[in-house]
Amino acid sequence: MEQPKQTQSEAAAQYVLQKVQPALLGLMDGSVSTLAPLFAAAGLTHQTHKAFFVGLAASLGAGISMGLAEALSDDGLVTGRGTPLSRGLITGFATALGGMLHTLPFLIDNLQAALHMAYAVVVVELFAIAYIRFKFMKSALWSTIFQVIVGGGIVFLLGIWLGTLGVS
Repeated sequence: MEQPKQTQSEAAAQYVLQKVQPALLGLMDGSVSTLAPLFAAAGLTHQTHKAFFVGLAASLGAGISMGLAEALSDDGLVTGRGTPLSRGLITGFATALGGMLHTLPFLIDNLQAALHMAYAVVVVELFAIAYIRFKFMKSALWSTIFQVIVGGGIVFLLGIWLGTLGVS
């Protein structure tokens, strides 16, 4: 028996459910979950290369963890969310990418320059996440900007604060 063709609206909804939502989940997690360890390491060590490796470890670890969690969450048959492998790869890659974007500035030897560049990258990441939520998830723009900035800001400030605790 031949299955009926999808309408353009149904295809768009399926694309959002199977591709955009796992990528957005990963970007949000990677961008936010790596902030605290990265900025705490920078504050505690005052060494960019050590902060870079903490950020690299946090990004890759989070990417693997989120990819597995998404792939193992369901088989996609009941929910229509797509294949576990596809969702897991998309989520894992997006998580690692979200964490690495603000980690890369720590390849710069100058701590203050690396921190300022990383701060700017974090702001761009959070606004990009808010825009993606607005565009694909049909969230209200100002509401989603507020939610993403407040959530990311709390974790960011936590990392900065923890990075000052070990300083004597």
